[in-house]
Amino acid sequence: MARTTRTLADPASKAYIVARIGTLTPRSPRRWGKMSVNQMLCHLADSYRSVIGERGVSPGKHWLPLPILKWFALRVPLRWPPNMPTRPENEQGVGGTPPAEFESDRRELIAALERFCSASDSARGPHPLFGALTHEEWMIWGFLHADHHLRQFNA
Repeated sequence: MARTTRTLADPASKAYIVARIGTLTPRSPRRWGKMSVNQMLCHLADSYRSVIGERGVSPGKHWLPLPILKWFALRVPLRWPPNMPTRPENEQGVGGTPPAEFESDRRELIAALERFCSASDSARGPHPLFGALTHEEWMIWGFLHADHHLRQFNA
């Protein structure tokens, strides 16, 4: 299914993501994968925190050359497919932050998203798979990653 390129740099798109996070409940059913909705909140928060240096994350490898992988993931108007692998430091049940209380985990996700959006470009390290990203690319990635997991839970 096609998607348009949206970005967290656009206040309306950012508000759209935050509103979708607000629709989740502890009983939101998943459409794919193994994570519970609460685990997904922690996974997204971990991902944003990893980008701005609040958590460590190891580099990954992919069979596609980096420029092609980055272009495809961020620019091709297709939704990310279900069940994509993640780095072990952000994977639930491996190295990711374990869920605590649903509402506090939701608040932490929104706070991490805000810190990610307001961080200086120099505070962001390389993406574990895509390498160095521009500010624009980071804001696209931030939107797409949240959108991917919110679709996982019908939000």
